[in-house]
Amino acid sequence: MELNRETIQKLAELSKLEFNDKELKEIQGDLAQMIGFIEKLNEIDTTGVQPLTHIGTGGNRLREDEIKGSVDNTTALKNAPTTEGPFFTVPKVIKK
Repeated sequence: MELNRETIQKLAELSKLEFNDKELKEIQGDLAQMIGFIEKLNEIDTTGVQPLTHIGTGGNRLREDEIKGSVDNTTALKNAPTTEGPFFTVPKVIKK
């Protein structure tokens, strides 16, 4: 696969990313290494090897659902640093 500047720019455009010239050259080198690795894997003879759907064979360990009591609102708010009425308050993290 030819990995030229136009191909890298098209991938960047499809990914909604913008790169300067230096970054494009670095990305071109990184992608070339990745493609080289995949091409190396394609050289391996996998005749007779069954494809895997899971790495392990353990399966899921599920437990029975048990109905338990819940904590009332007053108890839950006891250890909260700040509250407002029946609610926890937290610092604002999204700026507009």
